[in-house]
Amino acid sequence: MAGDAVYVTREHLEALRAELQDLKGRGRKDIAQKIAEARSHGDLSENADYDAAKHAQELLEIRISRLESTLAKAQVINASDFPDDKVYILSRVKLLNKKVNAEIEYLMVSPEEADFEQNKLSVTSPLGKALMGKVVGDVVETKVPAGIIQYEILGISK
Repeated sequence: MAGDAVYVTREHLEALRAELQDLKGRGRKDIAQKIAEARSHGDLSENADYDAAKHAQELLEIRISRLESTLAKAQVINASDFPDDKVYILSRVKLLNKKVNAEIEYLMVSPEEADFEQNKLSVTSPLGKALMGKVVGDVVETKVPAGIIQYEILGISK
């Protein structure tokens, strides 16, 4: 089903695969050791270390399951697949925040790759949605807790 597709870059796909391999190998081994060590402390009914290790194991298995699901639905996208005259996924967008007169640049990415600290903006975020399909010179507005902020698109690149 196309609606279930998870669009990722080749680099992110490889990072997900590496994380999955690490969790299935080293992660499971580490958890098994923690459980075995906690078991050696005796009575499991009042063993906080055992409970914590079992909880960590549950979280690890949930993460593994999510990674496997994401990888099963992953479709690799490339910046060259999209025109560079409008804002699309994988566009680099240079913006002017008109409220504070400051420039910022974002890479438009899928929700799975979004990382605000690295200026990777999800195309499904409020600002990301406002930017999609726009061209240089367009002004978009986005609502934030402090009110409405206007951004002017100064540049689009790959």
